[in-house]
Amino acid sequence: MTTLTPIKEGKVREIYDNGDSLIMVATDRISCFDVILHNEIKQKGKVLTQISKFWFDFTKDILPNHMISVDTNDMPEFFRQPQFEGKAMMCKKLNMLPIECIVRGYITGSGWASYKKDGTVCGIRLPEGLRESDKLPEPIYTPSTKAEIGDHDENISYEQSIAHLEKAFPGKGEEYAAKLRDCTIALYKKCADYALTKGIIIADTKFEFGLDENGNIVLGDEMLTPDSSRFWPADGYEPGHGQPSFDKQFARDWLKANEGTHDWTLPQEIVDKTIEKYLQGYKLLTGKDL
Repeated sequence: MTTLTPIKEGKVREIYDNGDSLIMVATDRISCFDVILHNEIKQKGKVLTQISKFWFDFTKDILPNHMISVDTNDMPEFFRQPQFEGKAMMCKKLNMLPIECIVRGYITGSGWASYKKDGTVCGIRLPEGLRESDKLPEPIYTPSTKAEIGDHDENISYEQSIAHLEKAFPGKGEEYAAKLRDCTIALYKKCADYALTKGIIIADTKFEFGLDENGNIVLGDEMLTPDSSRFWPADGYEPGHGQPSFDKQFARDWLKANEGTHDWTLPQEIVDKTIEKYLQGYKLLTGKDL
C-alpha cells in the first residue's frame, strides 16, 4: 500500500491530492483562539465530516458544494484504514476565495464585546438595548480575511471584502462579494430554521467558498460543524448572559477561565465533556447516533 502525505495541514484538517480530486481528513485535533491544543478529542473528526455531509446534502438546492463522497471505498487504499473511517471526504478541487464568510444571527462572543463598546459589530450599527445572546432583527454578514496558522483572522467590512476579492480576481470583486454575502445569509437562514425544529439555535457560523473549473461559486471546506459554529440548546435559551453550547465553546470557556495556567492542555474531564457535547449536537441535528 502506498503511503500518502498531506499536501496541506490546517489546524484541524489534512488535505491530500487525489489527482482530479482532493481528500480532506478531519482529525481529532482541536484548536481554540487559533492555537492547536495538546489534547486530541476522540471521534471529533468523525463528527465534523459527517455533520458537514449532512448539511451539504441539505443545502445543495441553494448552492452546489464540493463533496463527492465520504465512503472510503471510493478512495485510494491508503484511506481504508481505521484512522480514516468516517473522517475522510473526497472533494472537487476548487480555487478558494480569500474570504471567510461569517454570519451572525445572535449577539455573542466578540460581537457582544464590540457592541458593548460602541453599539456596532464589525462596523454595522445595531439597535440600542440589545442584551448578550439576543437574537438580531436580521442575520448580519461580517466577512473576515483568512489567516495562516498562528495568525488571527481580521474582520473586514463588506466594502473591504470587495477590494480583497478584486485584488485576487480583477473585474470580479463586486460580483463575487455580493454572491458570497447572499449565499451566506440564505444558507444560514435555511439551516438555522431547520436546527430550531431540532432544539438547536445556531447563533453564528462561517462558510468558505471557491470556484469550480467552470468558474461557478461552490461551497467548500466544512459546513455548520461545532468547530465553525456556535450551537446553543433552544431549551432554556435565555438572553442576558452567555449560553451553554454543543460546540467547542465549552473548551474555550475553560481555557479563558484558567488563563496563564493551562499550557494549551485541557483536563480529561473537559475533553470528555467536549466530545459529549459534539455527539449530542450531532444526534439532535441528524436524528442518528454517530
